[in-house]
Amino acid sequence: MLPIATNTAFFASLPMGPVEVFRIGPFPITNSMVVLWAAALAVIVLVRLATRRLQAVPDRGQGFLEVVIEKLFGILEPILGYEGAKKTFWFFATIFIFIVSMNLFALIPGVGSIGWGVTEHGHFEITKPLLRGVNADLNMTAAMAVLFAVLWLIWSFQALGLKGFYQHIFGSKAELGLKGWVGLVVSILFGLIFFGAGLIEVVSIAFRPVSLSFRLFGNIYGGEYMLESMYETAGPIGACFALIPFYFFELLVAIVQALVFCLLTAAFTGMMIKHDDHGESKH
Repeated sequence: MLPIATNTAFFASLPMGPVEVFRIGPFPITNSMVVLWAAALAVIVLVRLATRRLQAVPDRGQGFLEVVIEKLFGILEPILGYEGAKKTFWFFATIFIFIVSMNLFALIPGVGSIGWGVTEHGHFEITKPLLRGVNADLNMTAAMAVLFAVLWLIWSFQALGLKGFYQHIFGSKAELGLKGWVGLVVSILFGLIFFGAGLIEVVSIAFRPVSLSFRLFGNIYGGEYMLESMYETAGPIGACFALIPFYFFELLVAIVQALVFCLLTAAFTGMMIKHDDHGESKH
């Protein structure tokens, strides 16, 4: 049962990590998981309703989905190439729609401000929110980043093979055209230089999941914390007016951060798998 405060001011404090709401046997269910399931169910139901009767002349729901898919493919094709976009579009489209949906759902009033708490110094402070933004949970953003890292390795090896993958990371791209011992010495020097550059690239690749997960988590958590801090400062009445422009800003952030995550992962993939399609685009 959620505590109800009377004749007290209300404050919400967003914890850095998710909190356990209940358990299913030994499996803990956190507040971010509750929002994840609710938002995912809502998206699935809406998509099913929009596509339950596909038509040559689409209605509004089907037309909106078609526009989103076509625009996303149009953005990803120059980055991945036509064949690469066809192969990997399922992932990048899903990750974009997922992040946007979760970010928008987190802006619904009550997410982060309904839950269990304590009354201290005349105000009720939420210490265990029932609901939490999914991407304000570092576990979720890290899971998406690690999943991408695994798929990136699979797609890269499929496109290049083991030898091609090694040459792409460590191989010299220079064509010197030198012969004799001079060419041998220069080739060895360039080989050492590019091997060192390859080691730096390996470190960069290893840290991609870290940077991807913290970038998304930091922006979403920071936005939610800012809104809650302003609510605490302005109070319930003042917040109704003060938060309006910031809510519009957070709506923009919700879309931009999803696009950034999608395009960054697509760019990392395109550098490995993109080939010249020689005008093979079919749309």
